[in-house]
Amino acid sequence: MAIIYRCHHCHRLVGRLEQPYLEEEQLGLDQLTFEERRELIKHTDNGDIEIKTICEFCQDALDRNPFYHELDTFIQ
Repeated sequence: MAIIYRCHHCHRLVGRLEQPYLEEEQLGLDQLTFEERRELIKHTDNGDIEIKTICEFCQDALDRNPFYHELDTFIQ
C-alpha cells in the first residue's frame, strides 16, 4: 500500500510514501472534515490511497493570478 500525493490541478505526482501502515494522525488527515475527506482522499483498486494536494507550480500560478481561484480549472 502506498500513500500518493497528487496535484489537484495538474495531476503531477507530488510525493509517494511506501509505508505498510500509517495512522491518519501521522498524515494529518484527522484534521479534515468529513466533506474534505470525501473530496480529497481516494482509495484506489490496488489498495493505495491517493490524496489531492497542490504542487508548487500550481500554487505559484494561483499566487500570481488570484482570479484563477474563480475558475473550475486553470490548466490547459
